Amino acid sequence: MRRTVFTGGLVFDGTGTEPFPGEVVVEDGRVTRVTHGCSQAPGEQDDILVDCTGSTVMPGLIEAHSHLTFPSAVGHIDPGFNPPVDVSFFRRGVTPAEHLARAERNARILLDAGFTTAYSAGSLTADPVEVELRERIRSGAVPGPRLRAGSFERDNNPLHHGAVSVETGPPAVRSFIAEQAALGFDNVKFLLSNDDVFTPGGSQQTQYSAEEVRAAQEQAAESGVWLNCHAQSAEAVKLAARHGFRAVYHCTYADEEALDLLESRKNDDLYVAPAVGIVYANVYEGEEFGITREVAERMGQPQCLETMAELYPEMRRRGIPVLPGGDYGFPNNPIGRNARDLGLFVRVFGYTPAAALSAATMLGGRIMGMGDELGLLAPGYLADLLVVRGNPVQDVTLLEDRDNLLAIVQEGRFHKADPALKLAEPHTAGG
Repeated sequence: MRRTVFTGGLVFDGTGTEPFPGEVVVEDGRVTRVTHGCSQAPGEQDDILVDCTGSTVMPGLIEAHSHLTFPSAVGHIDPGFNPPVDVSFFRRGVTPAEHLARAERNARILLDAGFTTAYSAGSLTADPVEVELRERIRSGAVPGPRLRAGSFERDNNPLHHGAVSVETGPPAVRSFIAEQAALGFDNVKFLLSNDDVFTPGGSQQTQYSAEEVRAAQEQAAESGVWLNCHAQSAEAVKLAARHGFRAVYHCTYADEEALDLLESRKNDDLYVAPAVGIVYANVYEGEEFGITREVAERMGQPQCLETMAELYPEMRRRGIPVLPGGDYGFPNNPIGRNARDLGLFVRVFGYTPAAALSAATMLGGRIMGMGDELGLLAPGYLADLLVVRGNPVQDVTLLEDRDNLLAIVQEGRFHKADPALKLAEPHTAGG
Protein backbone atom coordinates (compact mmCIF):
# COMPACT_ATOMS: atom_id res chain seq x y z
CA MET A 1 0.00 0.00 0.00
CA ARG A 2 1.40 3.39 -1.01
CA ARG A 3 1.96 6.00 1.64
CA THR A 4 0.85 9.61 1.44
CA VAL A 5 3.15 12.04 3.20
CA PHE A 6 1.91 15.51 4.11
CA THR A 7 5.06 17.53 4.55
CA GLY A 8 6.43 21.05 4.70
CA GLY A 9 3.64 22.67 6.73
CA LEU A 10 2.33 22.99 10.27
CA VAL A 11 0.47 20.19 12.05
CA PHE A 12 -2.48 20.82 14.39
CA ASP A 13 -3.17 17.42 15.94
CA GLY A 14 -6.58 18.23 17.46
CA THR A 15 -5.57 18.14 21.12
CA GLY A 16 -5.61 21.92 21.42
CA THR A 17 -1.86 22.35 21.61
CA GLU A 18 -0.08 24.79 19.31
CA PRO A 19 0.61 23.68 15.74
CA PHE A 20 4.15 22.52 15.05
CA PRO A 21 6.22 22.07 11.90
CA GLY A 22 5.90 18.41 11.04
CA GLU A 23 4.78 15.58 8.80
CA VAL A 24 1.75 13.34 8.74
CA VAL A 25 2.10 9.93 7.10
CA VAL A 26 -1.01 8.09 5.92
CA GLU A 27 -1.25 4.48 4.80
CA ASP A 28 -4.25 2.22 4.21
CA GLY A 29 -6.73 4.85 5.39
CA ARG A 30 -5.06 5.56 8.72
CA VAL A 31 -2.41 7.83 10.12
CA THR A 32 0.75 5.82 10.68
CA ARG A 33 3.13 8.54 11.83
CA VAL A 34 3.11 12.15 13.01
CA THR A 35 6.53 13.72 13.39
CA HIS A 36 7.80 17.01 14.72
CA GLY A 37 9.95 18.53 12.02
CA CYS A 38 10.10 17.57 8.36
CA SER A 39 12.39 14.78 7.24
CA GLN A 40 15.30 15.73 5.03
CA ALA A 41 15.79 12.13 3.95
CA PRO A 42 14.14 10.82 0.75
CA GLY A 43 10.88 8.99 1.27
CA GLU A 44 10.03 5.46 0.34
CA GLN A 45 9.55 4.47 -3.25
CA ASP A 46 6.09 5.33 -4.59
CA ASP A 47 5.28 7.73 -1.74
CA ILE A 48 2.76 10.42 -2.66
CA LEU A 49 4.26 13.65 -1.34
CA VAL A 50 1.89 16.52 -0.52
CA ASP A 51 3.66 19.86 -0.28
CA CYS A 52 1.89 21.72 2.56
CA THR A 53 4.20 24.74 2.64
CA GLY A 54 2.33 27.75 4.03
CA SER A 55 -0.53 25.55 5.24
CA THR A 56 -1.71 23.58 8.26
CA VAL A 57 -2.63 19.90 8.36
CA MET A 58 -5.42 19.21 10.85
CA PRO A 59 -8.15 16.64 11.54
CA GLY A 60 -11.36 16.80 9.55
CA LEU A 61 -14.10 18.85 11.19
CA ILE A 62 -16.98 17.09 12.94
CA GLU A 63 -20.47 18.60 13.03
CA ALA A 64 -22.19 17.76 16.33
CA HIS A 65 -25.64 19.13 15.48
CA SER A 66 -26.35 18.24 11.87
CA HIS A 67 -29.69 18.38 10.07
CA LEU A 68 -28.93 17.06 6.62
CA THR A 69 -32.62 16.78 5.70
CA PHE A 70 -33.23 20.49 6.37
CA PRO A 71 -33.89 22.31 3.09
CA SER A 72 -31.45 25.25 2.92
CA ALA A 73 -27.81 24.92 1.94
CA VAL A 74 -25.31 27.29 0.41
CA GLY A 75 -26.50 27.93 -3.15
CA HIS A 76 -29.86 26.27 -2.43
CA ILE A 77 -31.95 28.52 -0.19
CA ASP A 78 -35.54 27.56 0.66
CA PRO A 79 -37.24 30.55 2.33
CA GLY A 80 -40.26 28.46 3.28
CA PHE A 81 -38.53 26.77 6.24
CA ASN A 82 -37.67 29.83 8.24
CA PRO A 83 -37.94 30.83 11.91
CA PRO A 84 -40.61 31.21 13.15
CA VAL A 85 -41.50 27.95 11.40
CA ASP A 86 -44.94 27.73 9.78
CA VAL A 87 -46.38 24.25 10.37
CA SER A 88 -47.82 24.28 6.83
CA PHE A 89 -44.26 23.58 5.69
CA PHE A 90 -44.63 20.02 6.99
CA ARG A 91 -47.67 19.44 4.75
CA ARG A 92 -45.86 20.05 1.47
CA GLY A 93 -45.97 16.39 0.53
CA VAL A 94 -42.27 15.94 -0.17
CA THR A 95 -41.61 12.31 -1.07
CA PRO A 96 -38.92 10.17 0.61
CA ALA A 97 -37.00 10.14 -2.68
CA GLU A 98 -37.04 13.95 -2.77
CA HIS A 99 -35.92 14.11 0.86
CA LEU A 100 -33.08 11.72 0.07
CA ALA A 101 -31.97 13.71 -2.97
CA ARG A 102 -31.87 16.87 -0.87
CA ALA A 103 -29.99 15.12 1.95
CA GLU A 104 -27.43 13.78 -0.53
CA ARG A 105 -26.94 17.29 -1.91
CA ASN A 106 -26.51 18.68 1.61
CA ALA A 107 -24.07 15.92 2.57
CA ARG A 108 -21.85 16.81 -0.39
CA ILE A 109 -21.98 20.50 0.54
CA LEU A 110 -21.07 19.75 4.15
CA LEU A 111 -18.12 17.59 3.09
CA ASP A 112 -17.01 20.34 0.70
CA ALA A 113 -16.95 22.64 3.73
CA GLY A 114 -14.40 20.41 5.47
CA PHE A 115 -16.73 18.35 7.67
CA THR A 116 -15.76 14.71 7.25
CA THR A 117 -18.12 13.48 9.98
CA ALA A 118 -21.60 14.45 11.18
CA TYR A 119 -23.61 13.53 14.25
CA SER A 120 -27.28 13.97 13.46
CA ALA A 121 -29.49 16.11 15.68
CA GLY A 122 -32.62 14.87 13.97
CA SER A 123 -34.42 14.38 10.67
CA LEU A 124 -37.08 16.63 9.21
CA THR A 125 -39.03 13.59 8.02
CA ALA A 126 -40.30 10.49 9.78
CA ASP A 127 -39.06 8.35 6.88
CA PRO A 128 -35.67 6.63 7.41
CA VAL A 129 -33.96 8.95 4.91
CA GLU A 130 -30.90 9.48 7.07
CA VAL A 131 -30.50 5.73 7.51
CA GLU A 132 -30.37 5.30 3.72
CA LEU A 133 -28.08 8.31 3.41
CA ARG A 134 -25.70 6.87 6.01
CA GLU A 135 -25.47 3.62 4.10
CA ARG A 136 -25.00 5.31 0.73
CA ILE A 137 -22.16 7.41 2.12
CA ARG A 138 -20.62 4.37 3.80
CA SER A 139 -20.71 2.37 0.56
CA GLY A 140 -19.19 5.21 -1.46
CA ALA A 141 -22.29 5.65 -3.60
CA VAL A 142 -22.46 9.35 -2.70
CA PRO A 143 -19.92 11.70 -1.10
CA GLY A 144 -20.62 12.98 2.38
CA PRO A 145 -19.52 12.96 5.99
CA ARG A 146 -19.58 9.70 7.92
CA LEU A 147 -22.91 9.88 9.70
CA ARG A 148 -24.75 8.78 12.80
CA ALA A 149 -28.36 8.91 11.61
CA GLY A 150 -30.91 10.69 13.79
CA SER A 151 -34.65 10.10 14.01
CA PHE A 152 -37.47 12.56 13.57
CA GLU A 153 -37.76 14.79 16.65
CA ARG A 154 -40.44 13.47 18.99
CA ASP A 155 -42.50 16.39 20.23
CA ASN A 156 -45.28 16.20 22.81
CA ASN A 157 -46.85 19.34 21.30
CA PRO A 158 -48.75 18.27 18.17
CA LEU A 159 -49.23 21.83 16.89
CA HIS A 160 -45.55 22.19 16.05
CA HIS A 161 -45.72 19.76 13.15
CA GLY A 162 -49.37 20.13 12.21
CA ALA A 163 -50.40 16.83 13.81
CA VAL A 164 -53.82 16.21 15.33
CA SER A 165 -52.53 14.57 18.50
CA VAL A 166 -49.52 12.92 20.05
CA GLU A 167 -49.70 9.95 22.38
CA THR A 168 -48.15 10.64 25.76
CA GLY A 169 -46.99 8.49 28.65
CA PRO A 170 -44.15 6.01 29.14
CA PRO A 171 -45.58 3.28 26.85
CA ALA A 172 -45.83 5.73 23.94
CA VAL A 173 -42.26 6.87 24.51
CA ARG A 174 -41.00 3.28 24.59
CA SER A 175 -42.88 2.44 21.42
CA PHE A 176 -41.41 5.42 19.57
CA ILE A 177 -37.85 4.49 20.47
CA ALA A 178 -38.34 0.84 19.55
CA GLU A 179 -39.81 1.86 16.19
CA GLN A 180 -36.93 4.21 15.38
CA ALA A 181 -34.37 1.60 16.34
CA ALA A 182 -36.10 -0.94 14.11
CA LEU A 183 -35.87 1.53 11.21
CA GLY A 184 -32.10 1.62 11.69
CA PHE A 185 -31.56 5.01 13.33
CA ASP A 186 -28.51 5.43 15.56
CA ASN A 187 -29.87 8.32 17.62
CA VAL A 188 -33.40 9.12 18.79
CA LYS A 189 -34.31 12.72 19.55
CA PHE A 190 -36.84 14.26 21.92
CA LEU A 191 -37.91 17.87 22.28
CA LEU A 192 -37.79 17.82 26.07
CA SER A 193 -38.59 21.52 26.09
CA ASN A 194 -40.63 23.71 23.80
CA ASP A 195 -38.99 26.60 21.94
CA ASP A 196 -39.64 30.32 21.62
CA VAL A 197 -39.54 29.88 17.83
CA PHE A 198 -42.76 27.89 18.12
CA THR A 199 -44.43 29.59 21.09
CA PRO A 200 -43.57 32.82 22.95
CA GLY A 201 -41.96 31.71 26.20
CA GLY A 202 -41.84 28.14 24.91
CA SER A 203 -38.21 27.59 25.83
CA GLN A 204 -39.21 27.59 29.48
CA GLN A 205 -41.86 24.90 28.96
CA THR A 206 -40.82 21.32 29.77
CA GLN A 207 -42.82 18.86 27.65
CA TYR A 208 -42.03 15.46 29.20
CA SER A 209 -42.47 14.01 32.66
CA ALA A 210 -39.73 12.30 34.66
CA GLU A 211 -41.57 8.99 34.16
CA GLU A 212 -41.56 9.41 30.38
CA VAL A 213 -37.88 10.32 30.30
CA ARG A 214 -36.98 7.40 32.54
CA ALA A 215 -38.86 5.10 30.16
CA ALA A 216 -36.88 6.61 27.26
CA GLN A 217 -33.61 5.83 29.02
CA GLU A 218 -34.62 2.24 29.68
CA GLN A 219 -35.90 1.60 26.16
CA ALA A 220 -32.89 3.21 24.52
CA ALA A 221 -30.63 0.83 26.43
CA GLU A 222 -32.77 -2.13 25.37
CA SER A 223 -32.89 -1.00 21.73
CA GLY A 224 -29.22 -0.06 21.47
CA VAL A 225 -29.67 3.57 20.45
CA TRP A 226 -28.47 6.88 21.87
CA LEU A 227 -30.72 9.69 23.07
CA ASN A 228 -30.50 13.31 21.90
CA CYS A 229 -32.65 16.18 23.06
CA HIS A 230 -33.63 19.78 22.51
CA ALA A 231 -33.53 21.13 26.07
CA GLN A 232 -33.75 24.81 26.90
CA SER A 233 -35.61 25.00 30.19
CA ALA A 234 -33.59 24.23 33.31
CA GLU A 235 -35.87 21.31 34.13
CA ALA A 236 -35.47 19.79 30.66
CA VAL A 237 -31.68 19.95 31.00
CA LYS A 238 -31.91 18.24 34.40
CA LEU A 239 -34.09 15.47 33.00
CA ALA A 240 -31.59 14.86 30.21
CA ALA A 241 -28.60 14.80 32.55
CA ARG A 242 -30.30 12.45 35.01
CA HIS A 243 -31.53 10.00 32.40
CA GLY A 244 -28.61 9.16 30.15
CA PHE A 245 -29.06 11.52 27.20
CA ARG A 246 -25.89 11.70 25.14
CA ALA A 247 -26.35 14.94 23.16
CA VAL A 248 -28.05 17.80 24.97
CA TYR A 249 -28.76 20.68 22.61
CA HIS A 250 -29.08 24.35 23.58
CA CYS A 251 -29.26 24.20 27.43
CA THR A 252 -30.03 27.91 27.23
CA TYR A 253 -31.56 28.43 30.64
CA ALA A 254 -29.64 25.86 32.67
CA ASP A 255 -29.50 26.88 36.32
CA GLU A 256 -26.89 26.01 38.94
CA GLU A 257 -28.42 22.60 39.67
CA ALA A 258 -28.57 21.78 35.96
CA LEU A 259 -24.93 22.79 35.54
CA ASP A 260 -23.96 20.61 38.51
CA LEU A 261 -25.74 17.64 36.92
CA LEU A 262 -24.09 18.22 33.55
CA GLU A 263 -20.72 18.49 35.27
CA SER A 264 -21.32 15.24 37.14
CA ARG A 265 -21.57 13.48 33.77
CA LYS A 266 -18.73 15.28 31.96
CA ASN A 267 -16.74 12.04 31.81
CA ASP A 268 -19.80 9.90 31.14
CA ASP A 269 -20.63 10.27 27.44
CA LEU A 270 -22.66 13.47 27.74
CA TYR A 271 -22.04 16.27 25.25
CA VAL A 272 -23.56 19.71 24.82
CA ALA A 273 -23.97 21.60 21.54
CA PRO A 274 -25.45 25.08 21.98
CA ALA A 275 -26.41 25.79 18.35
CA VAL A 276 -25.14 29.34 18.58
CA GLY A 277 -25.13 29.61 14.78
CA ILE A 278 -28.89 29.81 14.34
CA VAL A 279 -29.39 32.15 17.30
CA TYR A 280 -26.73 34.55 16.03
CA ALA A 281 -28.26 34.38 12.54
CA ASN A 282 -31.73 35.14 13.89
CA VAL A 283 -30.43 38.18 15.77
CA TYR A 284 -28.15 39.63 13.10
CA GLU A 285 -28.67 37.94 9.72
CA GLY A 286 -32.37 37.36 9.17
CA GLU A 287 -33.64 40.66 7.80
CA GLU A 288 -33.86 39.53 4.17
CA PHE A 289 -35.93 36.52 5.25
CA GLY A 290 -38.36 38.52 7.36
CA ILE A 291 -36.63 38.09 10.70
CA THR A 292 -36.62 41.75 11.66
CA ARG A 293 -35.37 42.89 15.03
CA GLU A 294 -38.97 42.91 16.20
CA VAL A 295 -39.50 39.31 15.09
CA ALA A 296 -36.20 38.24 16.67
CA GLU A 297 -37.20 39.85 19.95
CA ARG A 298 -40.62 38.19 19.81
CA MET A 299 -38.81 34.85 19.48
CA GLY A 300 -36.56 35.75 22.43
CA GLN A 301 -33.40 35.48 20.34
CA PRO A 302 -31.40 38.48 21.65
CA GLN A 303 -32.01 37.36 25.24
CA CYS A 304 -31.10 33.80 24.26
CA LEU A 305 -27.79 34.94 22.77
CA GLU A 306 -26.96 37.05 25.82
CA THR A 307 -27.75 34.17 28.15
CA MET A 308 -25.63 31.75 26.14
CA ALA A 309 -22.71 34.20 26.18
CA GLU A 310 -22.74 33.98 29.99
CA LEU A 311 -23.56 30.29 30.30
CA TYR A 312 -21.06 28.63 27.99
CA PRO A 313 -17.85 30.10 29.43
CA GLU A 314 -19.03 28.69 32.76
CA MET A 315 -19.62 25.28 31.17
CA ARG A 316 -16.13 25.35 29.76
CA ARG A 317 -14.71 26.33 33.15
CA ARG A 318 -16.42 23.28 34.64
CA GLY A 319 -15.00 20.99 31.95
CA ILE A 320 -18.37 20.10 30.43
CA PRO A 321 -17.69 19.03 26.82
CA VAL A 322 -19.21 21.64 24.50
CA LEU A 323 -19.11 21.13 20.73
CA PRO A 324 -19.77 23.40 17.74
CA GLY A 325 -22.87 22.67 15.72
CA GLY A 326 -25.35 25.41 15.02
CA ASP A 327 -28.65 24.13 13.59
CA TYR A 328 -27.60 24.73 9.99
CA GLY A 329 -30.25 24.22 7.31
CA PHE A 330 -32.35 27.39 7.60
CA PRO A 331 -32.23 30.10 4.91
CA ASN A 332 -30.36 32.56 7.15
CA ASN A 333 -28.13 29.75 8.44
CA PRO A 334 -27.60 27.36 5.52
CA ILE A 335 -25.70 24.08 5.50
CA GLY A 336 -22.17 24.72 4.27
CA ARG A 337 -21.56 27.68 6.60
CA ASN A 338 -21.03 25.34 9.56
CA ALA A 339 -17.43 26.38 10.17
CA ARG A 340 -18.78 29.78 11.21
CA ASP A 341 -19.62 28.21 14.58
CA LEU A 342 -15.91 28.05 15.35
CA GLY A 343 -15.60 31.81 15.05
CA LEU A 344 -18.70 32.27 17.18
CA PHE A 345 -17.17 30.07 19.89
CA VAL A 346 -14.24 32.51 19.88
CA ARG A 347 -16.18 35.79 19.65
CA VAL A 348 -19.26 34.96 21.73
CA PHE A 349 -18.04 32.31 24.18
CA GLY A 350 -14.44 33.46 24.63
CA TYR A 351 -12.77 30.26 23.39
CA THR A 352 -9.29 30.39 21.98
CA PRO A 353 -9.15 29.29 18.34
CA ALA A 354 -7.19 26.18 19.38
CA ALA A 355 -9.86 25.23 21.93
CA ALA A 356 -12.65 25.75 19.40
CA LEU A 357 -10.81 23.62 16.85
CA SER A 358 -10.22 20.88 19.41
CA ALA A 359 -13.93 20.91 20.27
CA ALA A 360 -14.74 20.39 16.58
CA THR A 361 -12.23 17.57 16.15
CA MET A 362 -11.17 15.69 19.29
CA LEU A 363 -14.50 16.12 21.10
CA GLY A 364 -16.30 15.37 17.85
CA GLY A 365 -14.61 11.99 17.72
CA ARG A 366 -15.84 11.31 21.23
CA ILE A 367 -19.48 12.22 20.63
CA MET A 368 -19.39 9.78 17.69
CA GLY A 369 -18.25 7.04 20.06
CA MET A 370 -14.99 6.87 18.11
CA GLY A 371 -12.65 8.83 20.35
CA ASP A 372 -9.96 6.18 20.04
CA GLU A 373 -9.77 6.50 16.23
CA LEU A 374 -11.33 9.76 15.10
CA GLY A 375 -10.75 13.45 15.72
CA LEU A 376 -6.98 13.51 16.19
CA LEU A 377 -3.90 13.21 14.02
CA ALA A 378 -2.16 10.37 15.81
CA PRO A 379 -0.90 6.90 14.84
CA GLY A 380 -3.76 4.47 14.33
CA TYR A 381 -6.40 7.14 13.81
CA LEU A 382 -8.55 7.30 10.70
CA ALA A 383 -6.94 9.57 8.12
CA ASP A 384 -9.66 12.22 8.05
CA LEU A 385 -7.75 15.44 7.57
CA LEU A 386 -7.71 18.89 6.03
CA VAL A 387 -4.90 20.95 4.56
CA VAL A 388 -5.78 24.58 5.29
CA ARG A 389 -4.06 27.57 3.72
CA GLY A 390 -2.50 29.57 6.57
CA ASN A 391 -2.82 28.84 10.29
CA PRO A 392 -6.39 28.45 11.62
CA VAL A 393 -5.08 28.55 15.19
CA GLN A 394 -4.16 32.16 14.52
CA ASP A 395 -7.37 32.86 12.58
CA VAL A 396 -10.11 30.26 12.87
CA THR A 397 -12.25 32.08 10.29
CA LEU A 398 -9.91 30.79 7.58
CA LEU A 399 -12.05 27.64 7.62
CA GLU A 400 -15.11 29.59 6.51
CA ASP A 401 -13.62 30.12 3.05
CA ARG A 402 -13.64 26.93 0.99
CA ASP A 403 -10.82 28.27 -1.15
CA ASN A 404 -8.60 27.88 1.92
CA LEU A 405 -9.37 24.16 2.08
CA LEU A 406 -6.58 22.90 -0.14
CA ALA A 407 -7.25 19.26 0.66
CA ILE A 408 -10.13 17.32 2.17
CA VAL A 409 -9.20 13.72 2.94
CA GLN A 410 -11.52 11.03 4.25
CA GLU A 411 -10.00 7.73 5.42
CA GLY A 412 -6.95 8.44 3.28
CA ARG A 413 -8.91 9.24 0.10
CA PHE A 414 -8.78 12.72 -1.39
CA HIS A 415 -12.21 14.27 -1.74
CA LYS A 416 -10.44 17.47 -2.79
CA ALA A 417 -6.85 18.22 -3.77
CA ASP A 418 -6.03 21.75 -4.86
CA PRO A 419 -3.31 22.07 -7.54
CA ALA A 420 -1.52 24.48 -5.18
CA LEU A 421 -0.49 21.44 -3.09
CA LYS A 422 1.84 20.23 -5.84
CA LEU A 423 1.22 16.53 -5.22
CA ALA A 424 4.27 14.59 -6.33
CA GLU A 425 3.48 11.04 -7.39
CA PRO A 426 5.13 8.73 -7.67
CA HIS A 427 8.16 9.62 -5.55
CA THR A 428 11.25 7.56 -6.26
CA ALA A 429 13.72 7.12 -3.42
CA GLY A 430 16.92 8.93 -4.19
CA GLY A 431 15.34 10.46 -7.31
